[in-house]
Amino acid sequence: MSCLNYFSKFHHGKHLSFSMAEKIIPCIERCKSLNISLSGLAVAVFIIFSWGATLAVSLKIDVSHTSVVLVGFTVLLRTFLHTGLFVTAHEAIHGVITRNRSIDDVIGSVTAILYAFLLYQKLAKNHRLHHRFPTSEGDPDFCQDNPQNPFLWYVSFMRRYQDGKQFSILFWGMTVVFWGLMLLHVPTENLILFLVLPIFLSSLQLFWFGIYLPHRPLSQGYRDRHCARSIPYPPFWSLLSCYNFGYHWEHHQYPNLAWYQLASVRAENTNSFLREVR
Repeated sequence: MSCLNYFSKFHHGKHLSFSMAEKIIPCIERCKSLNISLSGLAVAVFIIFSWGATLAVSLKIDVSHTSVVLVGFTVLLRTFLHTGLFVTAHEAIHGVITRNRSIDDVIGSVTAILYAFLLYQKLAKNHRLHHRFPTSEGDPDFCQDNPQNPFLWYVSFMRRYQDGKQFSILFWGMTVVFWGLMLLHVPTENLILFLVLPIFLSSLQLFWFGIYLPHRPLSQGYRDRHCARSIPYPPFWSLLSCYNFGYHWEHHQYPNLAWYQLASVRAENTNSFLREVR
């Protein structure tokens, strides 16, 4: 049975007309011809759309007449979605959004800019060095001088990613956005709470769960060349903490997997280990 005939049979329990099928099938076939993963693209689009929608809504909130709990929840939600932008850029670097390098690079460039006016090519170069030389002098994410001090490590981490040209781009980019929104009469407190603060909190989230906890040196050392360990959170909390970045060993071992596939891989590895122990 051809795809066209198949789609013409079922549509929510009813017959799907050939005219509708003829519109759907070419899109799917076109994506297949371009070697595009529709699931990865859907996840990326959902994150970007959710980030934009929550930003638009939050900038209109009357903070003075809104409960502290709701404001706090909105800040956390905005932070989580802002982190999602970086995660999407990260996935683009590994080419696991659509599995099409050109399309992934476009998505990565857009999300890197939306995140903090980051230069995608520089971000990609540094991240590939991180995978190639983890916890060594060649790793731009690692702090050789103060690996046991999270505060100094974070400062070193931010200085490396916000030096020279990159800092100027961030400063002037945020200046234009900030004053542009103020000219549209967006309250200053809304800009600080729902735009600026999530950027800062997101950087802490990514550093803590994606850099420091997985790569900090411990007395027992590292188990293999990845120099990484996973945080033993249940899948739900791993998702909330940082889009499964805490399953860091799995990411280094299987960099071709998307972030939402890491939980199942970790579960399988854990089950295999338990079977071996028994």
